[in-house]
Amino acid sequence: MAIDQDYSEKVMEHFSNPQNVGSLEDADGVGKVGNPVCGDIMKLFIKVKDGKVSDVRFQTFGCAAAIATSSMVTQMVKGKSLDEAMEITNQAVADALDGLPKQKMHCSALAEQALQKAIKNYRGEDDGEVEELEEEHDHEHAGEE
Repeated sequence: MAIDQDYSEKVMEHFSNPQNVGSLEDADGVGKVGNPVCGDIMKLFIKVKDGKVSDVRFQTFGCAAAIATSSMVTQMVKGKSLDEAMEITNQAVADALDGLPKQKMHCSALAEQALQKAIKNYRGEDDGEVEELEEEHDHEHAGEE
């Protein structure tokens, strides 16, 4: 199966040319999440200025959808207040990418959770440890990419 067979053009664009890749040495908040079953791991870094996300970066180990959702959530959150950023849902991330295959929706959930954990870490409500998420989805990656 071709990698792009089930993915929208936006997913393929964010996978091929991800935005805001890397880390922030002086990050104000860091969110780390992973799914032990499928192996996707996301780390999201935020800088906060005047109560808004002034900069954001990500490091993701995962499939095309995991990279694309990480890239998209960084674009969606930049410039938003922390409260607005906390309202970004996995469905909003998937919609911004013109949809995801059902078996890849867990990737948008990881992006949502990484963002929320980074904000909670900034607020002192999260210890920064990797949270393993058990989303209900098809865990078989073989041949999907």
